[in-house]
Amino acid sequence: MHEIKTIMSRDVVSVNQDSPMAKAVELLAEHDITGLPVVDDDGHLVGVITEKDVMGILSDQDLASHKVGDYMTEQVVSFDEEEDLIPVCECLVNNHFRRVPILSEDRLAGIISRRDLIKYIMEPIGR
Repeated sequence: MHEIKTIMSRDVVSVNQDSPMAKAVELLAEHDITGLPVVDDDGHLVGVITEKDVMGILSDQDLASHKVGDYMTEQVVSFDEEEDLIPVCECLVNNHFRRVPILSEDRLAGIISRRDLIKYIMEPIGR
């Protein structure tokens, strides 16, 4: 069994649903990432905000007045860190998104991106 927790990134950049959209845009650019998990004050996953979500408000120059919760996607596919990696691979192959949040005890624990999976696949080749 290939466990998710062995390859997931644990240093996850996330935002709260009450965060200003300007903060989300800043984090996406600063960390060169395409999406951010959205968590509540207890670390529970409540959504995801992506570049695509952000593009919906680019014509409005007043980003400070918009909150992440107004634009985030609430229906998020996620996996538990104890699950097998194969369903994560299948999910990322069969969907348009590039990353999936990983949970531990219903709280955000990490994230797995397509890039993480490629690095994992390449490990045996590099030996």
